[in-house]
Amino acid sequence: MKIKMKDGSIQEAAFEDELGKKAFWHTTAHILAQAVKRLYPDTKCAIGPSITNGFYYDFEFSFSFSEEHFEKIEGEMRKIVKENLQLRQFSVKYDQALQYMKERNEPYKLELLDSFPENEEVSFYQQGEYLEMCAGPHAAYTSAVKAFKLLSVAGSYWRGDEKNKMLTRIYGISFPNKEMLKEYLNQLEEARKRDHRKLGKELQLFMLLDEGPGFPFFLPKGMILKNLLIDYWRKIHTREGYVEISTPIMLNRQLWETSGHWEYYKENMYTTVIDETDFAIKPMNCPGGMLIYKKQPHSYRDLPMRVGELGLIHRHEKSGQLHGLMRVRCCTQDDAHIFMMPEQITDEIKGVVRLIDEVYSNFGFKYHVELSTRPEHSIGSDEDWEMATNGLKNALDDMGFSYNLNEGDGAFYGPKIDFHLEDSIGRTWQCGTIQLDLQLPQRFEAEYIGADGKKHRPIMIHRVVFGSIERFMGILIEHFAGKFPLWLSPVQVKILTISDKFISYTQSVENALKKEGIRCEIDTRAEKIGYKIREARLERVPYIIIVGEKEAENNSISVRKRDEGELGNMSVKDFLALLFNDFSQLRP
Repeated sequence: MKIKMKDGSIQEAAFEDELGKKAFWHTTAHILAQAVKRLYPDTKCAIGPSITNGFYYDFEFSFSFSEEHFEKIEGEMRKIVKENLQLRQFSVKYDQALQYMKERNEPYKLELLDSFPENEEVSFYQQGEYLEMCAGPHAAYTSAVKAFKLLSVAGSYWRGDEKNKMLTRIYGISFPNKEMLKEYLNQLEEARKRDHRKLGKELQLFMLLDEGPGFPFFLPKGMILKNLLIDYWRKIHTREGYVEISTPIMLNRQLWETSGHWEYYKENMYTTVIDETDFAIKPMNCPGGMLIYKKQPHSYRDLPMRVGELGLIHRHEKSGQLHGLMRVRCCTQDDAHIFMMPEQITDEIKGVVRLIDEVYSNFGFKYHVELSTRPEHSIGSDEDWEMATNGLKNALDDMGFSYNLNEGDGAFYGPKIDFHLEDSIGRTWQCGTIQLDLQLPQRFEAEYIGADGKKHRPIMIHRVVFGSIERFMGILIEHFAGKFPLWLSPVQVKILTISDKFISYTQSVENALKKEGIRCEIDTRAEKIGYKIREARLERVPYIIIVGEKEAENNSISVRKRDEGELGNMSVKDFLALLFNDFSQLRP
């Protein structure tokens, strides 16, 4: 596919390449805008970028827009594709760009131009009669877009500011052929069935209420799942030599000024005043961890020092960005900070990579790795950045990990490794991250006494495995479609009685299972057994036990296994052996 760049040059790129996807989806956004302007000329255009999966465009319509308009717009888009319009790139001076947008009565484009230096040339792309102020890249011709679909419509504040006008955002997807589009739409349908918000409600795991937008309520079964993840986290971190701490949820302004958060992150922090002093609820655990490190002097013999914290953090996310457990305003971050000497970087990175690999493998995830280097706006010396980047790179190279290099996408204080896991239907999620930080130890004047008897500055690793417990729960719900492995299921066995006459025997079965640590429930409702079985299957319970007259007489149980059906009659002892065999295969 030929790609037209901002400088007017042509590059070749496959759709599978990052550049190819970006150009393809960006081009389709322009085709959408051109179709909208043909059909509804008084519509005002805002922005229309490519995104992780597809594209969107924000418009101001003069009427109430809905998905009912999609068919008409898609029809016009097909005409534009068939016209095989060339996307011509050119640049003009600021005054001329201003004139173009005034002539076309595009107030949002004019506002965007306000941020441009007046001596800077402005890049445009034109296809037919449609002119767009844009830096690209784009496909060279509209005919490259063989298959597309408008997916949804949503409200979006201009520039993400709730004080600005609400615009209409149209989301879409496109591909070079119809087969790829069909496969993607099938995946979308499967994703809808697996939506963790829907399943969370059906499985009684958590609630999302208007009384606390972005603050999830966990129900008893959800707490079992959450605590199982926490127990697993503690088990593997104890094994790996981590100590666990807990730091206060709220600390004073001076701390956040020292860390830099008050200057760079304050708009995302919840603040209050106590005794005429500014305080902030923590959006991150690191500064509190620094205070614990500084509490006592350290020697080089103490390092590396691995410190974990399951800290409850709060961040002010905009309401339009909230999404179930995936994007919340409070979460339990599975943080850990490792304090070390420069020569320990590679070995410590390897240890964290091995740990993350073990966790993701135990949950059945594939993943890929990205190494992000120094961004344009950063702090620290060239020597520090080179040492830190080489430490990450050497660890990955020594372990034989393939990785993508993201030039300039590191944190402002250090390079990082990101882990993007792939779920059972092919979607990717960024969860684990390893970030090297040479700056926070300097800000807090952290020290250790080296073998030479002199004071030195430690290097710090920030890392998470789950990302946050809440978000990882959401990913797991969708990955397993609510059918959790036995060890992770909030209810492992559901016991169904055929009638009240067998409640006493059913309770003896329940007691025998609970004595061995099995999580089970009894359904004694006066409902037909077929109805009870259907409900238990909807709850996605791994095992269902049915107790009736024959079972009570023979001191046995009738067992059904999720996705396998009837296993027949057996003793409670044999059933426990079956469960423990499943545990040995599935439990990490």
